[in-house]
Amino acid sequence: MPNRVREPLGLVPSGNQRTSWWVLRNENFRFYFYGSVVSDLGTWLQNTAQVLLAYRLAHSVFAVALVTCAQFSSPLVLGPWAGVMADRFGGRKTLLGTQIVSALIAATLAGLEFAGGLTEIGLVIGAILSGLAFTFALPARNVTVRRLVDDDEDRVRAAFVMDAVSYNLGRAVAPLLSIGVVHWFGYGWAFTGNAVSFVVFTLILWRAGRFGEELRQRSRIMDGFRIARRERRILVLLLMVAAVTVADDPVLVLGPALASHLGVSASWSGWFIAALGGGSVVGSLRRSKHLPSLRLAATALALLGGCMVFFVMTPWVWVSVAAALGAGISCLVANSATRTLLSKAAGPTRVAAVMAVWAIAWAGSKPLASLSDGLLAGWIGVRWTGVLLALPALIPIAVMIFAPNFGRRLVRGRTRGGRTEAGPTPAYALPPGSEIPVTAG
Repeated sequence: MPNRVREPLGLVPSGNQRTSWWVLRNENFRFYFYGSVVSDLGTWLQNTAQVLLAYRLAHSVFAVALVTCAQFSSPLVLGPWAGVMADRFGGRKTLLGTQIVSALIAATLAGLEFAGGLTEIGLVIGAILSGLAFTFALPARNVTVRRLVDDDEDRVRAAFVMDAVSYNLGRAVAPLLSIGVVHWFGYGWAFTGNAVSFVVFTLILWRAGRFGEELRQRSRIMDGFRIARRERRILVLLLMVAAVTVADDPVLVLGPALASHLGVSASWSGWFIAALGGGSVVGSLRRSKHLPSLRLAATALALLGGCMVFFVMTPWVWVSVAAALGAGISCLVANSATRTLLSKAAGPTRVAAVMAVWAIAWAGSKPLASLSDGLLAGWIGVRWTGVLLALPALIPIAVMIFAPNFGRRLVRGRTRGGRTEAGPTPAYALPPGSEIPVTAG
């Protein structure tokens, strides 16, 4: 590809970097990673089972959307408090507490299912409670990951990529495993597996996080929002994170209905979810040749939007699976780039506050996207709903190509007294003059 095409897309070669898996040489992070893999496997085991159970109980896309919305609605309301808790009690203690609570919730759902008393209302309540624990775990997880690998730039980037790999490895493997568990043993065992996975992660996290001191401080609830308002680069990155969540939401919510439209069983939604997670894992195995930048994130977002259009519009089920795989690769690039840039822009003292807002952008946009999926699917159809939700992912590339000056002004910050207040330039950004700012993990 010619350089005049590479440069606007953020694809300028920046050296032959190692794959992110090298960070597992760090013993503490390696223990954390193994525990998070087990926990994320359990989470997606339950996520897939509750989607299938909601669809079986109500035979409605809206029922699936309601359960998904309930699970991810807490970050919209409690996200700022989650960042404050991670700051005041430390990421490790907060994360340990959320895992114990999550294990109890999953065990309760399993008991209700075994007793034959788990209804659609019970699923929604369980999803809300799980979402509460998930909300407080997100910023604590970011703080813990950063602490385990010190403050070395390469290690921080690689650790965030591997944390995303852990989440998506669960999304790749667990859905198919969940289908088998549900078919052969029942829904209750999927919830039981999730409860056990939280216990395992708690024990491993206790071992992995005993070393090193945690930075604790008294932050305020609105700190993250004030930082985002003052530093427009951070605000732009947060919008890009939300665009990723909105664009890939149809895979989970519309999956069962889309499978029916394609003439296959609703359980094929598990293949769609697995392909999305598998794409992220496959993407992590490739040596990265480009440092994270706004332009690279915008390009990845555009590819994600294109893959999602193919996912919902193709008449062939295996093309949908392939499109979900491509979407997973794009998600990994976009999420790891935005997450790394946010962490570097925030710095060690502000990372919990900024990552609390990141949790709102990443998980808090999920219920809005899920409700939109559920409502729009009944009005304009499953396929056009998927196309509509993919459009925000195309906005950054459109700004980059058609309005670069507007994008440049947008990320420079606001003006006070005739001078520009710009946020700190992330260490991973390309040199001045080689990066065209764009807008939109």
